[in-house]
Amino acid sequence: MPTIPRLPSSEITPESAWLDRRRFLAAAGVAGAGLLGAGALGRLAAAPQPQRPLGTPYGLQPGDEPTSYEDVTTYNNFYEFGTSKDDPAVEAQGFRTRPWTVRVDGLCAKPGNYQLEDFLKPSRIEDRIYRMRCVEAWSMVIPWRGIPLADVVARAQPTSQAKFVELTTLLDPQRMPGQRYDVLDWPYVEGLRLDEAKHPLTLLATGVYGRDLPPQNGAPLRLVIPWKYGFKGVKSIVRIRFVERMPRTTWAAAIPSEYGFYANVNPQVDHPRWSQATERRIGNFRRIPTLPFNGYADQVASMYAGMDLRRNY
Repeated sequence: MPTIPRLPSSEITPESAWLDRRRFLAAAGVAGAGLLGAGALGRLAAAPQPQRPLGTPYGLQPGDEPTSYEDVTTYNNFYEFGTSKDDPAVEAQGFRTRPWTVRVDGLCAKPGNYQLEDFLKPSRIEDRIYRMRCVEAWSMVIPWRGIPLADVVARAQPTSQAKFVELTTLLDPQRMPGQRYDVLDWPYVEGLRLDEAKHPLTLLATGVYGRDLPPQNGAPLRLVIPWKYGFKGVKSIVRIRFVERMPRTTWAAAIPSEYGFYANVNPQVDHPRWSQATERRIGNFRRIPTLPFNGYADQVASMYAGMDLRRNY
C-alpha cells in the first residue's frame, strides 16, 4: 500500500493570520474581486466564521494555506445547480440531504441499498487537508472530512471481473434546477480504475472545515481525488457500481477533446483553450506553477507507469 508523507502542521499558516488578511481585504472592498459578483460578496459577509482547519495536511507545499471557508463554499462548479461559479451557493439553499440512499451494486459479492448513516457507520471519519486543482486553471487548499473510498470497496467485495468503479449523482430536476437544461447528459457520471478507487488518498467527503458538507459542495457525499482535475469529483452520490469496462463518464462523453477519463493533473498537457502550466490559487492574485499529479506524484505516479499520459489525459 502506498505511503503518504505528512507535512508538519508548522508548515501551515495559522488560521488567525489568513483570517486577518481576509478581513483586511474585505474592509478594503476587494475580497473576491474578479471572482464573485456583488450578491455573492454580500453572502460572504454573512457567512459563519470557519473553524480551525482540522486534520492532517497531505501533499501541501511550503507556502500553501487553506482557502477560506467563504471561497470554498461560494465559488463552485456544480452544474446541477447552475453553470456560474456562484449559482450553486444560491440555488442549492434548502436542498435536503436526509434521508439519503446510496446503492452499491454491479460486480460485487455484497450489493445493497444503504441509508447514508449505515453506509458511513462502519468507517472511521477522517479529516484531511488536500491541494485541489480545477481544469480551468484555478486551485484551492481544502480541509475535507470523509471516509476512504477503499473502505467501501472492501465492504462490497468486488469480483475478479471488476476493473472500474462508476459513481453517479442524484437525478432530480425538481430539486436540482440545472438538470432542467440540456447542458450535460444527466445524471452526472464519473469513474475510476479500481486501483485508483482503492488508493489511500481517494476520499468520499462528507464535510469541509470540520462541518457537514454544504449542498453547494456536493452534500451529503462527494468524491475527492486530489491528484486529478476537479471535474472527476462527482457530487451528491447515489450509486457506486463495480464494472468490467471503463465507464462512459459525463464530461469525457460531452467534449472528449477537452476532458479525458484519467484527468491527472499534468502541466505538460494543455487544455485546448488554455495552458495548464500555471494555476491561480483562489484568494490570491499571483499565478503559481502547476505540479505533476498536483503535487502527489510520489504517492500515485507508479499507478501510471508505462502509460502515455499525453494520450491518456
